[in-house]
Amino acid sequence: MDGVQESGRYVGEPDGLNRLWTPHRMAYVGGENKPKDSSQDQCPFCVIPSKSDEDGLVVARGDLAYVVLNLYPYNSGHLMIVPFEHVSMYSEISNAVMVEMGELTQRAMHALQRAMSPSGFNIGMNQGEAGGAGIAAHLHQHVVPRWIGDSNFFPIIGQTKAMPALLANTRVQLADVWE
Repeated sequence: MDGVQESGRYVGEPDGLNRLWTPHRMAYVGGENKPKDSSQDQCPFCVIPSKSDEDGLVVARGDLAYVVLNLYPYNSGHLMIVPFEHVSMYSEISNAVMVEMGELTQRAMHALQRAMSPSGFNIGMNQGEAGGAGIAAHLHQHVVPRWIGDSNFFPIIGQTKAMPALLANTRVQLADVWE
């Protein structure tokens, strides 16, 4: 298999495991598209709404928040609900933004159910750098569709996720069923 190497040839102590190298993930690990500072002009979540839906991978827009595909998804269909306002913490948003984010989350789940028939969902927010937020300066909520058995050896052992669909195609698929 291309990209798989015997561990004993490239590490200090052989451990009997093969390695599946995924150099494309270095863009994420290395911070590609991550803002250099917390200012709005550097923030991808502030820039995305100015792009076309296709270029920004936007699935839907509300009055106070929008729904976008994750550029570095955990699973196919991994969406984020993002307020237009540049705030970092859930405690900083208004009740109106909170309600719209909740409504968009429900609509995202319905669209994902219609388009992809997941068995379940992970929904959550990582807030602050210490909380695991990749872009800590701008609040965003993840909606990750899950299927029975989607945690196979690739992500658990190989630290790799096989994605069966291109992001642009997934955006169209979800936008088409969005209500």
